[in-house]
Amino acid sequence: MDATASPSRRKLVGQPLLYAISVFASLGVFLFGYDQGVMSGVITGPHFRKFFNNPGPVEVGTMVAVLEIGAFITSVAAGRVGDLVGRRGTLLIGALVFAVGGAVQTFTPGFWVMVVGRVIAGFGVGLLSTIVPIYQSEISPPSHRGALACMEFTGNIFGYASSVWIDYFCSFIDSDMAWRIPLFIQCVIGVLLAAGTAFMPESPRWLIDTDQDDEGLQVLVDLHGGDPHDEIANAEYQEIKERVMIERESGEARSYSVMWQKYKRRVLLAMSSQAFAQLNGINVISYYAPRVFAEAGWVGRDAILMTGINAIIYLLSTLPTWVLVDRLGRRPILLSGAVVMAVALGLTGWWMYIDVPETPNAVVICVIIFNAAFGFSWGPIPWLFPPEIMPLTVRAKGVSISTATNWAFNFLVGEVTPFLQEHIEWRLYPMHGFFCVCSFVVVYFLYPETRGVPLEEMDAVFGEEELEERLEDEESERASLVSRRSSRSRRSRLSVSRPTPEGRGVLSRLLNQRNRGNYQPIDADE
Repeated sequence: MDATASPSRRKLVGQPLLYAISVFASLGVFLFGYDQGVMSGVITGPHFRKFFNNPGPVEVGTMVAVLEIGAFITSVAAGRVGDLVGRRGTLLIGALVFAVGGAVQTFTPGFWVMVVGRVIAGFGVGLLSTIVPIYQSEISPPSHRGALACMEFTGNIFGYASSVWIDYFCSFIDSDMAWRIPLFIQCVIGVLLAAGTAFMPESPRWLIDTDQDDEGLQVLVDLHGGDPHDEIANAEYQEIKERVMIERESGEARSYSVMWQKYKRRVLLAMSSQAFAQLNGINVISYYAPRVFAEAGWVGRDAILMTGINAIIYLLSTLPTWVLVDRLGRRPILLSGAVVMAVALGLTGWWMYIDVPETPNAVVICVIIFNAAFGFSWGPIPWLFPPEIMPLTVRAKGVSISTATNWAFNFLVGEVTPFLQEHIEWRLYPMHGFFCVCSFVVVYFLYPETRGVPLEEMDAVFGEEELEERLEDEESERASLVSRRSSRSRRSRLSVSRPTPEGRGVLSRLLNQRNRGNYQPIDADE
């Protein structure tokens, strides 16, 4: 199917459209980055503590971590919601729900209403944190997919850094407005994102998958510059459409059980990336940074100030990945980040253990190094990796499971950290350093490289096409002559999706990617 000759319906086309979409989508991750950081400063404020009658570690942990319960619930549901109402519709729902949750927190009369507000905001965060990476991966070209996803994560950290500095400046207000204003800003951002969805196109892959072919093709044309006869846009449309038809002809249900049976390795890898992103210790810093610095000797507002300085460096550390993720690949970034993080956390614990006059400054340096390493590696990649490796038919469901894993471990870390800070003290930090070592081992032995691979050709990375061919050949040898004939007919229909000795997918050939038997990553300048 070729695009019609009518001019593009949107004023923005090509890269300006792509970057505009990325900016608006990044508001979604800005929201839950802001929410992570805003509580870290709020919970240490004197007016907040007085209003809630000096809450203990269990109450503080519950207020902080209960958001993850809501996020976990809707991140599981987001797979079905994203398939039913589309990626853009899910963004709208998530933004509105988050704004409502922010309003409940802002005007709370007491502890339990605050908890309810946190849960409602969590519902919005769960939808947004699941659908934004899917949406971004489905509108991005293979050569820029990693960079755009990393820009998205920078939006998350910008939200975190903004919340910390807003907390710091509001700490000078001598009333309950010192904590209500930072919470109210969540509502403003949520409304902005909801309004922005009116100007964002729907995912072309979701449109084509739901038989809205003309609309899907038009979005692809716009993303490739607006020329309805653009060869790459039409080739990408054909490749997506062929993949959709092949998966429909297979007759497989698009259920969680089928996804688990057929793509178990992919699901486990996606889940592990998000689990390690939390077990590696980032939320000990994100949620409780002022408390960490207070443990090390920084007092009161100075602890929030140190958190703000740390947040700026954290934000800057995410920028190099924009360039390197599509040059070095995903694996080297994850491996190097795990090493630096493990060392930094080990040293943080050691300086707290020896407790010398140099400890406050040394801990700040170690935490900054840790955050920079995380922002470079285990921050952005686990949000990029799951939507890359999951096939279109179960992408929303697969990413929803991986995101639910993130929020489950997020809740676990957020809930137990205040308790562990009081009872095992400095040992908490080398404990998370151990998980960094574990993540290094898992990535080194199990994670494939996905740099430069079109989403429709990801089966080749996991060797699933070759396995399917081998199973069909064995079946044909055991079957009768009639069965063998039907098997050959079936293979001829499926062959459009398999790399052959003569070539690959149409899109890969047009992008000048060389034939990769095991999908070795392409050179950055290709």
